[in-house]
Amino acid sequence: MVKSIVLDGSGLTLEDFVSVTRGFAKVSIDDEARKRVCASRAVVDALVAEGRPMYGINTGFGRFADVAIPENELNLLQVNLILSDVCGVGAPLPQDVARGMLILRANSLLNGFSGIRLLVIETIIEMLNKGVHPVVPEKGSVGSSGDLCPLSHMVLPMLGLGDAEYGGTVMSGADAMSRAGITPIELRAKEGLALINGTQCMTSVAAHALYDSAVLLKSADIAAALTMESLRGITSALDPRIHAIRKHRGQIDSAENLTLLLDGSGYTTKQGELRVQDAYSLRCTPQIHGGCRMAVEYVKGVVVDEMNAVTDNPIVLTDTGEVISGGNFHGEPIAIASDALAIAMAEIGDVSERRTAKLVDPALNHGLPAFLVKHGGVNCGFMIPQYTAAALVSENKVLAHPASVDSIPTSAGQEDHVSMGTIAARKAATIVSHVTAILGIEIMSSAQAIDLQETRALGRGTQAAYDAIRARVDFMENDRIFKHDQDATAELIRSGALLKSVEDAVGPLA
Repeated sequence: MVKSIVLDGSGLTLEDFVSVTRGFAKVSIDDEARKRVCASRAVVDALVAEGRPMYGINTGFGRFADVAIPENELNLLQVNLILSDVCGVGAPLPQDVARGMLILRANSLLNGFSGIRLLVIETIIEMLNKGVHPVVPEKGSVGSSGDLCPLSHMVLPMLGLGDAEYGGTVMSGADAMSRAGITPIELRAKEGLALINGTQCMTSVAAHALYDSAVLLKSADIAAALTMESLRGITSALDPRIHAIRKHRGQIDSAENLTLLLDGSGYTTKQGELRVQDAYSLRCTPQIHGGCRMAVEYVKGVVVDEMNAVTDNPIVLTDTGEVISGGNFHGEPIAIASDALAIAMAEIGDVSERRTAKLVDPALNHGLPAFLVKHGGVNCGFMIPQYTAAALVSENKVLAHPASVDSIPTSAGQEDHVSMGTIAARKAATIVSHVTAILGIEIMSSAQAIDLQETRALGRGTQAAYDAIRARVDFMENDRIFKHDQDATAELIRSGALLKSVEDAVGPLA
């Protein structure tokens, strides 16, 4: 049974977010949040009646902030804001990201600081629950004042405009709303600005990338453990005393995972049995994976806070009746966090490719056949999968360059520093996708390497991983189309099936 999520503006978790965006959990509104929204709207209505100048309510936007708008054009002002900001380019964002934008915008507005009518939020919730998904081009946001461009595309179907996907088909926003039985809205004072002046596009992209990264971090430990076995790696480097004295939690957790996964292995060795040291890609796996884990923990704190934040402008304070113009729409927190996520996950891919390269190189793989194939020469073996991993790693290095250090002034210099947070989030999401494929190539290669050796006992966790791999990808005797195998192992990781198989065998990984 699909669970139901109650939104209150402050309690949305990453897991609940994904249960809505990918699992189609139903959404409802907390009663106290309803009261806050209505109280906030009452303040706006009262101030509009007084005619007091308020940014974006009865004034223009950005450089036009000093232009007064007559009362009879206040609603038109909000509609024109949406229409003028619909300037996106590129492919549509994925369905889960579009759904994420809807739930995050609704959740932010439910804090009761935005002066929007409850009806507008209820319309967003109805779109989520009935599966009306705005078509939102991926590019066009500089991340301040928030995600104006993509959020405007999100709003269009609410007005009976633009395009939306409904029932698996892209159609006009008007048709999608009609088929779903949802009545389009008419914007009133403050509402257009309240809907688009926020960070919900960049946060939705970043939140999904973050969620997928959690699976990848544990899967990376599994991949490393398999490779350590296939290369008869030295487990002395996993001694908990080594990691305890450095104190980093992520490093300690990764070392504990590797030790648990390799428990009972007949492939691994101790220091001095076959050699004294392993290369860094094996010996320093806990340190490398651990550093990435700690970066991702920082990202999670920022993203979850932003998922429950008030990010529009101006802010309506119901206790004093004030409307204050600030800068909560600025995407800098998500921009920097997304750049950190991109760097951390690029490193996970980087060290994975180095382990794969070691597996296929006869000068480095401790006696395994060149390129992991019995009849080399007539067969290329695993030569080219490593090329692919190297290509993805190289592209990740370019993508990991931080977007947040860039800024181009907009709105005639009024918005003179922007975050580029949406670009940062999209780059991070691309890197996460690449790393999934890179790790898939590693586990495919390590399973091949294990089968080329004398049969010994695998570790408790690595045996489960090996079985899951071999259920989808056979041993390669002669060259074949690797694309199918790579797709299968990447999906094994992406879906969480590899992780589940291992955790069913050894218990939860850290």
